[in-house]
Amino acid sequence: MFKRFANLMKGFFGLFVTGLEKKKPEALLELERENLRKQIAQYNQGLAAHAGLCERLITQVNKLETDERELRAKTTALLRVNNREAAGQTALRLQTVQRELAENRTQAEQAEKTYQELRRARDVAIKNAQAKIEALRFSLDDLKIKKATAELNEMAAGMITQIGGSGDTLARLQTLIEEERQSAAGRARVARDSLDISGVALKEAEQKALEEQALADFAANEGITVQSNQAPEKPEEGGSTKTMGPLKE
Repeated sequence: MFKRFANLMKGFFGLFVTGLEKKKPEALLELERENLRKQIAQYNQGLAAHAGLCERLITQVNKLETDERELRAKTTALLRVNNREAAGQTALRLQTVQRELAENRTQAEQAEKTYQELRRARDVAIKNAQAKIEALRFSLDDLKIKKATAELNEMAAGMITQIGGSGDTLARLQTLIEEERQSAAGRARVARDSLDISGVALKEAEQKALEEQALADFAANEGITVQSNQAPEKPEEGGSTKTMGPLKE
């Protein structure tokens, strides 16, 4: 029972972490870069230790080669002076050195070969990891571009929908304006039809008649002959007819 509960908690925690990773892929990518740097540093430490072993073996081989030369020369010199006992001892030591030298040479060659293989494997692993990281970075940048493009498209679609919706409002406004315009035209027509044009014309005729009468009375009082709808005529010079304005001498 406890194991099932633990598995359930692990599942919930895994879903939570997965959600965080989806929200922050840049942070996850940076974490992988940091992990790669740490792994490379640890690998280099092990590689450095192996390189130190190679150097110790090479140093040991060089020392044994020197010992071999010295023992060979010493054995030859003792044998020439017929010191067989001492020559036998140095010859025995020479054989031991030669065996150790052969073993150390083999170990040094294998260690150097292993070092080169490890270094090559490190370089290949680093290149593969860097290629994967670069591919992920490119994919992440492409994801950002696609998300931005999708948001712009959704925004444009929303704007188009809003513009299309405002067209209904404009249509209703145009209908209301047209109705008001027609109503105002109808009211103007009704007011024009209800206006008594004949009374206006009669008043206008009466006004003109009064003006003509006043003008006739004025001309009669002044002794001016006035023709209908014409300017008053001036009398001849020397006559007894009165004229408007001062008399000429």
